[in-house]
Formats: sequence, structure tokens, C-alpha cells
Amino acid sequence: MVGKNDGKSTPLGIYDRARTAQITSVEVVAVALSFVWLILCGLFFMLVPAADAPDESGALRFMMTMLAIFMPVAMIWVSATAARASRVMREESQRLQAAIDAIRQAYVAQSQGRALGTEPSVARKLDEIAAATRKTETELAKFTSSRAQATPLRPRPEAQAKATAEDQAALPLGTPAEEIGPPLSREDFIRALNFPETAEDEAGFAALRKALRDRQAAQLVQASQDVLTLLSQDGIYMDDLRPDMARPEIWRRFAGGERGRAIAALGGIRDRSSLALTVGRMKQDPIFRDAAHHFLRRFDKMFTEFERDATDAEISDLSNTRTARAFMLLGRVAGIFD
Repeated sequence: MVGKNDGKSTPLGIYDRARTAQITSVEVVAVALSFVWLILCGLFFMLVPAADAPDESGALRFMMTMLAIFMPVAMIWVSATAARASRVMREESQRLQAAIDAIRQAYVAQSQGRALGTEPSVARKLDEIAAATRKTETELAKFTSSRAQATPLRPRPEAQAKATAEDQAALPLGTPAEEIGPPLSREDFIRALNFPETAEDEAGFAALRKALRDRQAAQLVQASQDVLTLLSQDGIYMDDLRPDMARPEIWRRFAGGERGRAIAALGGIRDRSSLALTVGRMKQDPIFRDAAHHFLRRFDKMFTEFERDATDAEISDLSNTRTARAFMLLGRVAGIFD
């Protein structure tokens, strides 16, 4: 029943209305019964002699005769029409159920394919830059080894010992690796929270690599990447959102511990479809819910430390990043700004 095309198919091509036959077995049976009844009535009036009756009862007798002849015929066709309508409704119900099953299977297949076959854009970009970095390191290693083979000369032992003593820094035991390198600047931190714009955004990838080398910044970046990836599975992208930007003093109130309507301006996301999809995902998907709460906690802790020494301009720049927009969306869904 599904798949017949008579020019009245739906846009999906799933639910197609079948062409109904002009004459079916129901009509044939109804016609046959009508003829049989009319023949019987004709035989009855021809074989049974008419009784004498007064003239005033002639009209009533004629009306009763017409009712006796045509009332059964009418009932036969009413029954035939009802049977045909019942059959059509039953076929339409089966066709609609088949269409619903096909739509459900297509949606499940699409969801599974999207969940298994779609690689997050940020993760793909990180893999590309990591592969390029490994290739560069390999080429440098080859170049260095060739230079070492071509230049076998070594400095004298006493000069080498002096240079080693001057260049080597005294490191206490247990010093974390991230404390050895230079601290992460606020500019690079803000740039990393916005993630690279394109695959050619070298400054964005450089800032992201610096942030990933910082332990606390890396935790927030990873949490942000997780929620952005999960939101993209529902077609929610931060670049499509145009939130109402809050003033820096509202962000400072949030860093100071205020919650509720005092900081309601931070929930500036007005996109109803994104809010509805996020609310549904938060209720139905425990993995998404855990990732969202983990991200909100990381952002809260980070911004409390960031706000202490940040200027209003830096707070405004941070509030315009993809990570901050994800915080506005998830914070409003979680009720932080109520």
C-alpha cells in the first residue's frame, strides 16, 4: 500500500493515497440485491390480485406501495455506502500506520548515523592541527639528525660543563609541567574559549594549544567542547545565536555569588527553538545533562577567578565567545537566572 504514486504523494514520498476503484464488489452486490428486490416486487403485484378499496384510500395505498418498494432499496445502498466507507477508512489507517513506521525508522537510522558517523568540527580541526604538528616535528627531527651527522665537531669538555651549569635551572622535586612554561595570557584564554573560526585560523589554534597546556583552562575548554559537540547533534550552533549582551557589572555580580533575577540579563538567549531542543535534551539524555552541569560548574569556577583582575573590556570579549554563549543557553535552561 505504501509507495503507490498517483500524483498525490506527500513531500517525503512515504504516505501515498491509493487510487480507489470506481466500482467494487460492494456496489455490485448492492445493484444485484436492488434488482432482485424490484423483480420480486414486480412479480408480487402482477400475481396477487388488487383488492377493491374506496377511492379515498388510493393515495395512501400508492404511498405505502412506493415505500414498500423503494425503502429496502434505499437501505441496501445505505449499507453499501457504509461498507465502502469502512473499507476505505481501514485502508487509510493501514497506510498511515505504515507511513508512521517508515518515518520512525528513518529518524532512528538518521540519529544513529549522525551519532556514529559525524565527527565534531572542533575535534576534526584539532586532529588536523595535531597531524600537521606531528609531520612538522618529524621533518625537524630528520633535519636535525642530518645536521648532526654532517657536523661531528663537539665543544671541549670544560666549555660544555660550564654551559650546562649556567643554562640548567634548579627545579624542585614535584614541580608540575604546566608551571614550568609561561602563564596563559587573558587574550589567549579568551581566544581559546571562542575556538578557531576556520581550519586556516592559525592564531586561534595557537591560542587553543596554549590553553590546553594550562591544566585549569584545559578542563574548561574540554567541557565546553563536549557540550558544543552534543548541542551540534541537535543542530544548535553558537554562531547562529544572537544573545542580548549583558553589561560587565552584571557578570561581576555573577562572579560575586549572586543568582536569580539579579543576574537575569545573563540569560540573553531568545531563540525559542534552541531553548526547546535543549530543554528536551536535558530531560531525556542523562549524558547531556551530566555534561551540561559539569560545564556550568567549570565556567562558574573559571569566571570567579578570571573576574578578579579582568577589565570590563576583557569581560565583554569573553562574554561574546562561543563558550559564554553556551553558558547563557545552558544556564537559562538549568534555571540559574530565574
